[in-house]
Amino acid sequence: MNRSQRIDALGRKLREAVLTPGDPRMGRTTDAFLRGMGGIYLIAFLSLWYQIDGLIGSQGILPAAAWAEWVRQTIPHAAYLKAPTLILLDGSDAFLHLLCAAGAMLAVLLLFGIFPMISAALCWGLYLSLVLGGQLFLSYQWDQLLLEAGFLTIFLSPAGVRSSSHHARHPNRWFIWLARWLVFRLMFASGFVKLTSGDPTWTGLTALTYHYFTQPIPTWTAWAMNQLPPFLHQISAALVLLIELVLPFFIFGSRRYRLIAFGGISGLQILILLTGNFGFFNLLSLVLCLLLLEDDLLFPPLNRPEAPVALALPRWSLALHAPIAILLLVLSLQGFTRQIMPGLSWPEPVQTVSRAMAPFRITATYGLFAVMTTARPEIEIEGSQDGEVWVAYPFKWKVGPVGKRPRFATPYMPRLDWQLWFAALGPPERNVWLFMMMSRLGEGSPAVLALLEDNPFPESPPRYLRAIRYDYTFSNFETLRTTGAWWQRERIGPYGPILEPAKP
Repeated sequence: MNRSQRIDALGRKLREAVLTPGDPRMGRTTDAFLRGMGGIYLIAFLSLWYQIDGLIGSQGILPAAAWAEWVRQTIPHAAYLKAPTLILLDGSDAFLHLLCAAGAMLAVLLLFGIFPMISAALCWGLYLSLVLGGQLFLSYQWDQLLLEAGFLTIFLSPAGVRSSSHHARHPNRWFIWLARWLVFRLMFASGFVKLTSGDPTWTGLTALTYHYFTQPIPTWTAWAMNQLPPFLHQISAALVLLIELVLPFFIFGSRRYRLIAFGGISGLQILILLTGNFGFFNLLSLVLCLLLLEDDLLFPPLNRPEAPVALALPRWSLALHAPIAILLLVLSLQGFTRQIMPGLSWPEPVQTVSRAMAPFRITATYGLFAVMTTARPEIEIEGSQDGEVWVAYPFKWKVGPVGKRPRFATPYMPRLDWQLWFAALGPPERNVWLFMMMSRLGEGSPAVLALLEDNPFPESPPRYLRAIRYDYTFSNFETLRTTGAWWQRERIGPYGPILEPAKP
């Protein structure tokens, strides 16, 4: 094929993509993606529902009702544009439970392909409401990733009553490519920030000698991986950078290259899943990776007894889909280029639209583990009745007693335990919420105590509370065998002042 023929072929493909956006090769794969998103939403809503009273309930750490009142007073004329959440209508405990319950039920509908477009849209709106009202407890990158992927899900969903795997349709290729673009940004940005942060552990390929014991909630498999010799950690770090910086470009190649990208990116996500506790993040990434493949790769013809019935994309949807796809592409490009080329300035109208749409979280920037922590400070919260004898509060998932075996929580996302990891890395004055939590413990709040493994003061809340910071490292095989200790720790010192909460 000569140059002229290649140009003609490219032109035909571009015209096809613009004028006939329905892709007959992606029907079953897209259906699997939609059901996967239903499963992820179900995990997210149920996980949050279990914790919501203690996190943002009326007796929780950061009550959503108080936050909503602050928003209404701060921006009374534009509250719903700056904070588009139903919690502004009602921040009561009952309403928070209603949001979680409704989200879980709608997620089940999406999982089973019932009213898929409506279910996807309502799941997205409810989760956006909870993310905004959840404040710092729902500020993780995978919460944002779920919102961005969830918004794309709406426009990949059929508008009918059922989404049947027995009848392939023509999903909109614009949104399939936007989903692939999302996978590219997620992976490439994660690699890019590692190299541009100036962190010597990534440039020196020593990052994984620290990762397994410094990650927020380690697992026993992470303890085992930590025992590997340094050269294997260096090889692993090099492979991580290769997967994050090179394989994302394969997403925009032919089927063969996309299959390679799928294998490498999915393999990395599975390894992270097997050695850490990152909530639904890795599962969500795997679901997104499905859209790198076409039907015949996920559903080989030998396993399909009959040919699919093609259901073309309704023409009425083009008028709706086109401006939204363009908006998402421009906003995501603007955010991505701002991240990798900070000096690049976009036209003011684009920046204005970007600022206006930011509260709706339909696009975002990503970049995980830009700087690898090389030590593990950990906060232990203690209570006392007399100021002399102190007893530690045990947590369900965070690191604590040295003999406690690191456990798997995935796909559950223990948000308090995660946030305590972040708090230990910073100064007390930047973590006022921690002392609000301690104050709740001093009140004996059942909602907050339910987030912990046990209440060491069952008769009466302690009179005094304090936070002590320790430095933790994994033990070795010999120490574990002889003492049963998975960890070794040294006391660093107090973390903030001793509190004497007023009793309710």
